[in-house]
Amino acid sequence: MDWEEETGTLWTFMRPHNRPSYNPEFLKDFEAWQIGIQSMFAGQEDELRYLVLGSRWPGVYSLGGDLDLFARHIRDRDREALVEYGRTCVRILHRNIETLDLPVVTIALAQGDALGGGFESLLSFNVVIAERGIKFGFPESLFGLFPGMGAYSLLARRIGAAKAEEMILSGNSFTAEEMHDLGIVHILAEPGEGVEATRAYIQKQRWRRNGSRAVYMTGRQVDPLPLEELERIVEIWADACLLLSDRDLRLMERLVAAQDRLRSVPLAAE
Repeated sequence: MDWEEETGTLWTFMRPHNRPSYNPEFLKDFEAWQIGIQSMFAGQEDELRYLVLGSRWPGVYSLGGDLDLFARHIRDRDREALVEYGRTCVRILHRNIETLDLPVVTIALAQGDALGGGFESLLSFNVVIAERGIKFGFPESLFGLFPGMGAYSLLARRIGAAKAEEMILSGNSFTAEEMHDLGIVHILAEPGEGVEATRAYIQKQRWRRNGSRAVYMTGRQVDPLPLEELERIVEIWADACLLLSDRDLRLMERLVAAQDRLRSVPLAAE
């Protein structure tokens, strides 16, 4: 973490282990990140004005769910484990949507691809800043699934149910520019200039932050997303997992192998 007192900005960057996906170990780190920030600013909540989350993995924001874990639980017919994984994810997502119960504007800084659950998590931030050319999408439909940990709920509230379904079911990837046209990405940055674009946004908001924060709070009141809704969808997702065919699982495992090849890529320097 890097605390910038002058602007009240806490800069944080994910440093995933092995592959850049949300495995159980990384989910524990994510929960600790949230709880740690709440503790850090307890009693001085107004000091934190902006919370930025990026990634140190070159070319990747996050590839989302732990497909290797999913395949193992599906082959074992372990619905309970699938549901527990999903519930852990949506609890983290919901806490993020509620800005950790702090009076802060949250910013997702995407300097690399955000796919599946990585895209879902990015949607839980107030502001999304993305570098041109990076990819967003939900590949789950390619192996008979859907992103079951917030994507539909968040996208439908932003762009409507029909467009959300089209995006989820297509399995296509979309550029940052396309996401900007839809209003999902709020600010486009040139490649390699995401941090500078974030600093520029924060500086520009210097006299507008109070109004911006209030607007985001109002949005959560006008169109709330209850945790119960997310948890019910996790149940639907888990049931869908158990209906996957052998072919679907083999494709899922091939995607895991492709992700594993990213392990040889060194993490970016601090």
